[in-house]
Amino acid sequence: MSGHSKWANIKRTKEKVDAAKGKAFSRVARDIILAARRGGGNPDGNFQLRTAILKAREVNMPADNIKRAIQKGTGELGGATVEEFYYEGYGPGGAAVMLEILTDNRNRTAGDVRFIFSKNGGNLGETGCVSWMFNKKGVMTVDRKAAKQSEDDVMMAALEAGAEDMRADEETFEILTAPEELETVRVALEKVGLQASSADVTLLPTTTVELTGDDAQKMLKLIDMLEDHDDVSDVYTNADISDEEVERYNG
Repeated sequence: MSGHSKWANIKRTKEKVDAAKGKAFSRVARDIILAARRGGGNPDGNFQLRTAILKAREVNMPADNIKRAIQKGTGELGGATVEEFYYEGYGPGGAAVMLEILTDNRNRTAGDVRFIFSKNGGNLGETGCVSWMFNKKGVMTVDRKAAKQSEDDVMMAALEAGAEDMRADEETFEILTAPEELETVRVALEKVGLQASSADVTLLPTTTVELTGDDAQKMLKLIDMLEDHDDVSDVYTNADISDEEVERYNG
């Protein structure tokens, strides 16, 4: 799991840049749709939806857009049947890529994704080609500045609540759980004053591949194009890319 904190840092940096580029609406809309699809359209009983709505408000998404995204997720708007599944492939330098897909047209999505991979030095693979490199885990993030407890106290509280492990960096405490225990741990930690800024079930790489130079730049471009696609809900990778390479790409 050592690569997850690194990738989380990359994603946080990219989110800031995406917001500046005007990409934030499509990103949060997909988060809302997926959360509503999985847990229903009532944010009071769906923490992931509540978090997604807060992110939407932070980027000033209009209330009507939020409502439509929820209705699309719950199926209230009708229309074509939406499927949820994964695509797997390889990026530049042999890094593994997993895509969470939400689409009403598999053929369209497959063609688009295959083109994006090939355009950026990667290739779309067969089912199972890289999924063995990832574990499904619950990940709860707590802002370090907002937590009044020390790192040791947060670690102890997390383990007592049923978490499996914790990672810390300069900005966050990242608490790992079994997928089915995420909500139980989140509620238990909130009772002791640790508020989650996010809590999601995600895919964590078991090993990482360090990318530098052209491979790193091509990989970041591949991720950008995949995340921009309307049918891609999330991108997971075992690529280990330095902050300097990310800054170079964003510059």
